[in-house]
Amino acid sequence: MTIKIMVIDDSSTIRKTAETLLKRAGFEVITAADGFEAMSVVADQHPDIIFIDIMMPRLDGYQTCALIKNNKQFGSIPIVMLSSKDGLFDRARGKLAGSEQHIHKPFTQDDLVSAINKYVATDEVANA
Repeated sequence: MTIKIMVIDDSSTIRKTAETLLKRAGFEVITAADGFEAMSVVADQHPDIIFIDIMMPRLDGYQTCALIKNNKQFGSIPIVMLSSKDGLFDRARGKLAGSEQHIHKPFTQDDLVSAINKYVATDEVANA
């Protein structure tokens, strides 16, 4: 079983970086440029875990997280917030929206893989 990871970020550079790191670690990766695009992709793809940037236009990471978590079909998907903002307020707001964890940018492959190992139950978790 391949673990399907979703990365939602308005920065194509961040999406590409995360995708490269995660594919190198053996995961299937899907991406979305913003919260609106993410909603239809989540419905179609049913990812095992989602990484969401906080600062995005139209629908920010908190709003996107809350929409996913409040949906009966997708509410159990673990969500990890990605942000260059690392304050206590940002972490608390992420928790209120339903996220499991907050990873500070710039992130490493180890940061992403350890979050996946923590929240996705499988016998085949990749070791980076």
